Amino acid sequence: MLSTLMIALREGLEASLIIGILLSALNKSGRRTDFSKIFLGAGLAILASLAFAGLLTSTSLTLSDKAEELFAGTTSIIAVALVTWMVFWMKKTARTMRSDLSQKLTLAISAPALVAVAFFAVIREGIETSLFVFATTKSINSTLGPTLGLLLGFAIAIALGVAIYRQSFKLDIAKFFSITSIALVIIAAGVLAYGVGDVEEALGGATGGAFDFTAQIAADSIAGHLIAGFLGLTPSMTWLQVVTWLAYIAVTLTLLRQPKRTQERAHLVA
Repeated sequence: MLSTLMIALREGLEASLIIGILLSALNKSGRRTDFSKIFLGAGLAILASLAFAGLLTSTSLTLSDKAEELFAGTTSIIAVALVTWMVFWMKKTARTMRSDLSQKLTLAISAPALVAVAFFAVIREGIETSLFVFATTKSINSTLGPTLGLLLGFAIAIALGVAIYRQSFKLDIAKFFSITSIALVIIAAGVLAYGVGDVEEALGGATGGAFDFTAQIAADSIAGHLIAGFLGLTPSMTWLQVVTWLAYIAVTLTLLRQPKRTQERAHLVA
């Protein structure tokens, strides 16, 4: 639930902000009649995302056990790659998102172009969410928690988006995404480790177990869910999974902090 809530909040808020910026730009230019084009593009993107999620699920159900493990593992790795790219992309563009989208909107004059701008602005978040939620659901073998987290995350994201658009609530977007990026990196590390474990099983070359606490902590227990939700760890993991988990967190967080450190050093030198 925590994992899907976080990804839904991040992706949902990003999509809400994009739609809000587009609507605000149209409103300032006296083109409120074109609001429907933005809503149409966003709606088509949501439908396409749902169709993609359905395709992932149906494909998984039709595969053999080994093929399903390989599919789930590969999907998890792809999902983490997209989420990692999203984290770095938002770090780079959060402060200039409004001006960049407004500039694109001035070039999109025709109705089809407006629909396309909204569609492609939202579909990326939709596909990333579908992949990550699919991978998370597979990693914990449950659907209730992830579904509740997904719905709650989107509800909060939409509410925040509407409040920001109406200027009834101010949010430091860059700071918000910076803080949530750390949580997402830890969650993504767990999904990546699970995906690596699936690929190991599918290829029949699983490494030795690093630890096994299943006797003390059941995977479906409250403690097991909390550990998996906050740290992305499971009671039983192989050495390759543990090394992957640690390496991903260390490398990703180091790269996220690097520009800031560089700026601090430059300031000290000056």
